[in-house]
Amino acid sequence: MNHGHHSSQDSAAVSMDAALRLATETVGPVLLPGDEGYDAECASYNLAVPQRPALVVGAAKVADVQAAVRFAAEQGLPVAVLTTGHSAFPSAGAVLINTRRMDAVTIDVEALTARVEAGVRWHQVVEAAGKHGLAPLNGAAPTVGVVGYTLGGGLGPMSRTFGFAADHVRRIELITADGQLRVATATEEPELFWAVRGGKGNFGVVTALEFNLFPVSHIYGGGLFFAGDEITEVFNAWGRWASGMPDEMNSSIALLQLPPVPEVPEPLRGRMVVHVRISYVGSAEEGERLVAPLRAIAPVLIDSVAEMPYTAVGAIHADPPNPIPVVDRSGLLREFTPELVDAIVAQAGPGAGSPLAIVELRRLGGALDRRPPSGNAMDLQGATFSVYAVGIGGPDEAEAIQAHLARVFQAIAPWSTGRKFVNFLTASDVSPEAVAEAYLPETYQRLVAIKGSYDPTNIFRTTHNIIPA
Repeated sequence: MNHGHHSSQDSAAVSMDAALRLATETVGPVLLPGDEGYDAECASYNLAVPQRPALVVGAAKVADVQAAVRFAAEQGLPVAVLTTGHSAFPSAGAVLINTRRMDAVTIDVEALTARVEAGVRWHQVVEAAGKHGLAPLNGAAPTVGVVGYTLGGGLGPMSRTFGFAADHVRRIELITADGQLRVATATEEPELFWAVRGGKGNFGVVTALEFNLFPVSHIYGGGLFFAGDEITEVFNAWGRWASGMPDEMNSSIALLQLPPVPEVPEPLRGRMVVHVRISYVGSAEEGERLVAPLRAIAPVLIDSVAEMPYTAVGAIHADPPNPIPVVDRSGLLREFTPELVDAIVAQAGPGAGSPLAIVELRRLGGALDRRPPSGNAMDLQGATFSVYAVGIGGPDEAEAIQAHLARVFQAIAPWSTGRKFVNFLTASDVSPEAVAEAYLPETYQRLVAIKGSYDPTNIFRTTHNIIPA
């Protein structure tokens, strides 16, 4: 173990002796900065947010997580958790728990449920459930971690049809700040069960989740790509169309600036294009009838919308699977109007000189509007569309991307609800005010109270932090 790189000036440095002591209690590795394997253990999807924790634990089982949490409490350090790091936070000075080794998936075909461990990614559940003609409420990107996604609500390709992933969780197993393994269900620790579903990582380290599966083996889905100069026409037509669709139709639209690389299909390579994403939970015949008006808007560069096995759902959004540096922002919209489209086109359309790779609008509503009130901490507060924008660039480009994102969101402010969706909170939404924007005022107060009883010293703070009273 070479600790040559380990600076004694680091206020949150962990002594080698303390690290060795922890290593005797864990099955998985315990690594300090400078140790071989430290960088690989800390690697995350978002390269714009490098992970440099005081110590990282590669948890192999529940007892490892418990030992790591107790160790952090003893050392007076915060706890950070990493599975895939699609939504990553800086973990400097923290004990980082990497859950990737805990990746068991169990499908209960009779009960229509799945149980997953902390490190499971959505593609594993989609594949395992698909063998039985079942589907989970996964995210658009199959590489995303199940737990982090679900704790932030979970808005995916079937959400208008069935609701948030968080609405269908049956049981949560988590290690709270006192190092205890707790089970939270509707009847056991009900306050914790309510808070964790929407409260992200504020209440503990989730080691397992059990949730409902749905009898969906096929969907009618894929993408329609149009040339970027058709943006105004396509966005407006899509907005009118999406507003009249049944709950079985899930759709989003994105303005994409695609790089000139071989992975991008020839007609889209190096171009600005409009990508309409379709996920219809129903028959191909009915899906085709509903999508026909979109196919007639303008010449289509690529049309991949067809009946598909649900296991191919990742192809709809086709998010990049490999790590990239992401700078992003999000919001929620009250309404979709031609003026909103004009504002987006002016800031990000052809000729705007925008550095953004993606500006996405997603149709909400459907089952999301008919959830039982206060069943969990999630609430879209009447938003009809979400908006999410991304620039891809390392630390040197981050400032310019942030400035452009600020201009885009200022331009669309008149149509915004002024609130945020928990899953889409980003690394720039870290102030207490920004975090509070994701919740109803009474929900936020209740979260603060529950945080105070389960994590009074705020050990779980390297997240979108809800500060205990």
